[in-house]
Amino acid sequence: MTASEQYANVRYIVDDVQAAVDFYTTHLGFTLNTSAAPAFADVVRGPLRLLVSGPASSGARATPDDAATAGRNRIHLTVNDLEAEIDRLRSAGLSFRSDVIAGPGGRQILLTDPAGNLVELFQPADGPTP
Repeated sequence: MTASEQYANVRYIVDDVQAAVDFYTTHLGFTLNTSAAPAFADVVRGPLRLLVSGPASSGARATPDDAATAGRNRIHLTVNDLEAEIDRLRSAGLSFRSDVIAGPGGRQILLTDPAGNLVELFQPADGPTP
């Protein structure tokens, strides 16, 4: 497997690449892979490679004008203890876009990165996951 095949890649369009890198590395356990800030950077967490593209990046420039607003897509991060994560992130000054929602599969809450992209924190109903 090549390095590019080991990750699932997701691109988020942001207005401040460094703010996005700081958010994901400080609060959500990502590590910086490469940086060409202010245009582009990518951060990784497990098999997820998150490409954060600023206004000057080719990825952002390729976005059609009629698709410039955020959609309802989000990255989904599984956590072992949702309440502990909520407390930790609130203590760091972050706020959430939703309340905790419970369903048959587990519990989740939404927060946003500095550009408004959604991040779902999810704890499965079966308890902790590796």
